[in-house]
Amino acid sequence: MTPSPTTTPSPTPTPPGTPPRAIVLDCDPGHDDAVALLLAHGDARIDLLAVTTVFGNQTLEKVTRNALSVARIAGISGIPFAAGAARPLVREVEHASDIHGESGLDGPTLPEPTIELDARHAVDVIIDTVMSREPGTVTLVATGALTNLALAVRREPALIERVQEVVLMGGGYHVGNWSAVAEFNIAIDPEAAHIVFSAGWPVVMVGLDLTHQALATPSVAARIAAVGTAPARFVGELLEFFGTTYKEVQGFDSPPVHDPCAVAYVIDPTIVQTVKVPIGIELTGTLTLGMTVADFRAAAPESCTTRAATTLDRERFWALVVGALETIGEGE
Repeated sequence: MTPSPTTTPSPTPTPPGTPPRAIVLDCDPGHDDAVALLLAHGDARIDLLAVTTVFGNQTLEKVTRNALSVARIAGISGIPFAAGAARPLVREVEHASDIHGESGLDGPTLPEPTIELDARHAVDVIIDTVMSREPGTVTLVATGALTNLALAVRREPALIERVQEVVLMGGGYHVGNWSAVAEFNIAIDPEAAHIVFSAGWPVVMVGLDLTHQALATPSVAARIAAVGTAPARFVGELLEFFGTTYKEVQGFDSPPVHDPCAVAYVIDPTIVQTVKVPIGIELTGTLTLGMTVADFRAAAPESCTTRAATTLDRERFWALVVGALETIGEGE
């Protein structure tokens, strides 16, 4: 059975006056991670508690510097930024320089960071942040490899009961990009993904089936350019480079901007339709390593804790991104 909007339950709109959703953003900037960070900072419905980094789109050192540079561009301060895992749990490191360039954020000129990196490891920041707040009030949003989250839940199993939700950009029930069936974030550390998906906490997989609907078309680029601020120009330069590499490497006329879709779901779940379905991670397949296997053969059992994103409201999604850039203004 193939999921469709007709079989996907409609989410409940967030009532007016609801407190902002508190999140930790675990990322590997990365062009689309940078946009996700700007969206999380610029939307009042998100309370960004911490930013942690993980290897992925480039080396840990490079993506961490990128995160700090984006923080300066957006004027983000007063929260910890912490570096995490530099390699997968058991496999060799892989990066995505063919898409994101040698810096991980090729295209725009990045400013020197002005905030200090937290001395703690990202895993400790994740644990400390969740455990210091009321149970069920912190959502983990992951837009890179799931290594930090896997290490955190192994070190502190109490996270399973205390985290409100794990929302991740990764995987796909029909689509791959690292291979025919596996998505990059999952495939570069499938063992970590297995730990995260099977931990028993609520997991929402915002995969390629959904994010390939978030295309930064010329009309989208024009809306962003019309904001007219330095952060908006930065996003325009990001999308220009990202669009060129996506065209060359994967044949997209307009690049899919994956990672902000996970943040958009947290902001307003009515923008991203999801369906409850068991999801497992393939760890041994010769052709299917890293595949997120979604079992649509029957209705998901009551015990199922995983959901897959299916349909994006494109207009409202891009309105969120543009609105966040307008709110950020000139940033620094």
